[in-house]
Amino acid sequence: MRIFTLLLVLSTISTFAQEDTLSKNKKDWGRVYGGLETNIQRYFEDDGLGTQEPNDPLRSNSYLSLNYAIGGLTIGGQLEAYEENALLNYNPQFEGIDLGTYFVNYKTEKFDFTLGHFYEQFGSGMILRAWEDRALGINTALRGARVKYSPTYNTEFTILYGRQRSGFDVAKGDIFGFNAEFLLGETLNLYEKNQDLSIGLSYVGRYEELPFDNADYEELTNAFSFRADYMINSFYINTELNYKTKDGLLDVQNKLSPDFAKPGHAARLNFGYSKSGLGIDVSLRRLENMSFYSERQPSIYTASNGEITTSIDYLDKVVNFTPALTKQHHSQLANIYVYQAQNAVLFEDAAIMKAGETGGQIDLYYTFKKGTSLGGKYGTNISLNGSMWSNLPGTYTFNPPDYDTDFLGRGKKYFSDYNLSIKKKVNETWHLGFDYINQYYDQRFMGGGDLVKANVVVGEATYNFTNSRSIRLELEHMWATEDRKDWAAGTAEFNVNENLSFYVSDMWNYGNDDPDKQIHYYNFGGSYRRGASRIALNYGRQRGGLVCVGGVCRYVPESSGLSLSFNTAF
Repeated sequence: MRIFTLLLVLSTISTFAQEDTLSKNKKDWGRVYGGLETNIQRYFEDDGLGTQEPNDPLRSNSYLSLNYAIGGLTIGGQLEAYEENALLNYNPQFEGIDLGTYFVNYKTEKFDFTLGHFYEQFGSGMILRAWEDRALGINTALRGARVKYSPTYNTEFTILYGRQRSGFDVAKGDIFGFNAEFLLGETLNLYEKNQDLSIGLSYVGRYEELPFDNADYEELTNAFSFRADYMINSFYINTELNYKTKDGLLDVQNKLSPDFAKPGHAARLNFGYSKSGLGIDVSLRRLENMSFYSERQPSIYTASNGEITTSIDYLDKVVNFTPALTKQHHSQLANIYVYQAQNAVLFEDAAIMKAGETGGQIDLYYTFKKGTSLGGKYGTNISLNGSMWSNLPGTYTFNPPDYDTDFLGRGKKYFSDYNLSIKKKVNETWHLGFDYINQYYDQRFMGGGDLVKANVVVGEATYNFTNSRSIRLELEHMWATEDRKDWAAGTAEFNVNENLSFYVSDMWNYGNDDPDKQIHYYNFGGSYRRGASRIALNYGRQRGGLVCVGGVCRYVPESSGLSLSFNTAF
């Protein structure tokens, strides 16, 4: 009924608006806008991968967003369809056709009111981020009410209440929030001194009834955040401090414990220097027990093949946002061993006990000027990046589970990535690139497996026939000590013009100790773009493992199939 009502209202409004265009009065009936995205995949049995054809092998995820705006009023919603089933390894609650989100928003010069679903982020998101990423199967919109008030253009206050979206329903926990942002540069006359300053304060509360009495924590969990950003000339520094009151933790069976409870902390410091041709950026972060869910105990799902997963596996009911602070590589092989932020307390066994993460990364960018011996005619860009992340140091006991961490120092190492990238424009026709990546990845602390040390080299070359026609070649190799051992990969892309392109790629696990697993993960396809519309067709194999967007990852299984995607905006 909600779907029918929304579509009827929007289609009626759209008809009136179109008819009125032809009228002499030219009365403003508002405008209708939105977008359509559909992703269809036909999965196949693949003896080489050892995968079976799933039930309902033809699957799709589709999204139709419609919005109507007139003056300060906007009404909208998103219709979603997952037929016959959602794509593999998406949240099982994404099933069938239904209205995913809907809202009414009204804005004035100083006020912004929303009823229904909305997205929001406080600061960097470490205590609240409600957002959507269709590639990862994430939609954690809040359904409720939000009010924003801006008494001046450099001050804003936000107050909100809602329940977090989970599938086509909402989670049981109530979310309360308040945020204040102050831009102080003009107020303190800092602009005249080439300076700027802003601060932010946030509160988020999650209320959920507990399934037992006499717990060592309250039904209401409170989280607080303070942020400050300062800039002077080419130097900048910003920090964020977060605190979460004591909350229950999960045992090894993913069951909520009444007496294993701890508070959470997060501290982030970022500073750097930037001017023409030179940039330095340093990010440091410490997370302790900062997993934050709208329902403390995860939902359990059992697939038809007996596989058991939880809502955590699908990044469902996550209140906050803690992405990995590492370089986001474009290389296929460098993305085999990707790091996912370790924000949770986890006691798997006496050897694997962790309470969070500590570490950071540093970026250095430098451009050798044109006309110098290293810069040549067009200059040369070089970048260095390094990141390292470890468990929190301290004392851990397995039975009964408990820990006491030290604020400074680092525990057992999780991950490191040190890399060098060189980009060189030789002339108007040739562009070259080279990357070297050294990685350390302890799978024992991130889902199980071996300690892997890997080295990756990447070479790429782009040849421009014209301003819109080009061909790009990329060759990669990985040497790895354990797990699946050595890989080789290659990609070729041909841009026929600004609208049409084709590609072919292959990843070959030739160094696997098991000859039956020395697999080629081949893919080929193309895309066509016209205006605001794009259609793409692809056939090939998906390597199983983590797929990441913006430092947030989810697991995908190995699969083989034909995929078609289409999206447009109107």
